[in-house]
Amino acid sequence: MVFEMTTQVRVSNMEEGRQWYEKLLKKKPDFIPHEGFAEWELLPGCWLQVAEGHVTEGNGPLRLGVTDILAEKNRLIKELHIEEFDIHSRTEVPVKWGTFADPWGNRLGFFEYINKKEEEKQMKSTLGKMEK
Repeated sequence: MVFEMTTQVRVSNMEEGRQWYEKLLKKKPDFIPHEGFAEWELLPGCWLQVAEGHVTEGNGPLRLGVTDILAEKNRLIKELHIEEFDIHSRTEVPVKWGTFADPWGNRLGFFEYINKKEEEKQMKSTLGKMEK
């Protein structure tokens, strides 16, 4: 039985990487067990690890659910100077999505539910309460 998960991205400079991910996630790491490593708990039992090391080619994207993909895209372009990226949608897919990269080449992305009632249902299911 799976009850938790972690995913890891690597950065060549840990200090720069920690600062970049703090801005992306709008919070400081939840756990720094040792030098060259930091962890953020994104949801209960769901961790993002940032480790100093060689970037793995072709990984990801790790997509994060957001309530306003356009606002988040604009924030990252302004605050983190990421490259412009397209927001996609398809009739048969309940979300719109976009993919971008961190400065080390790790592929990341956002997705947003098109139907806001479905989004609210998913948030309640995942978080147990509304936390926007």
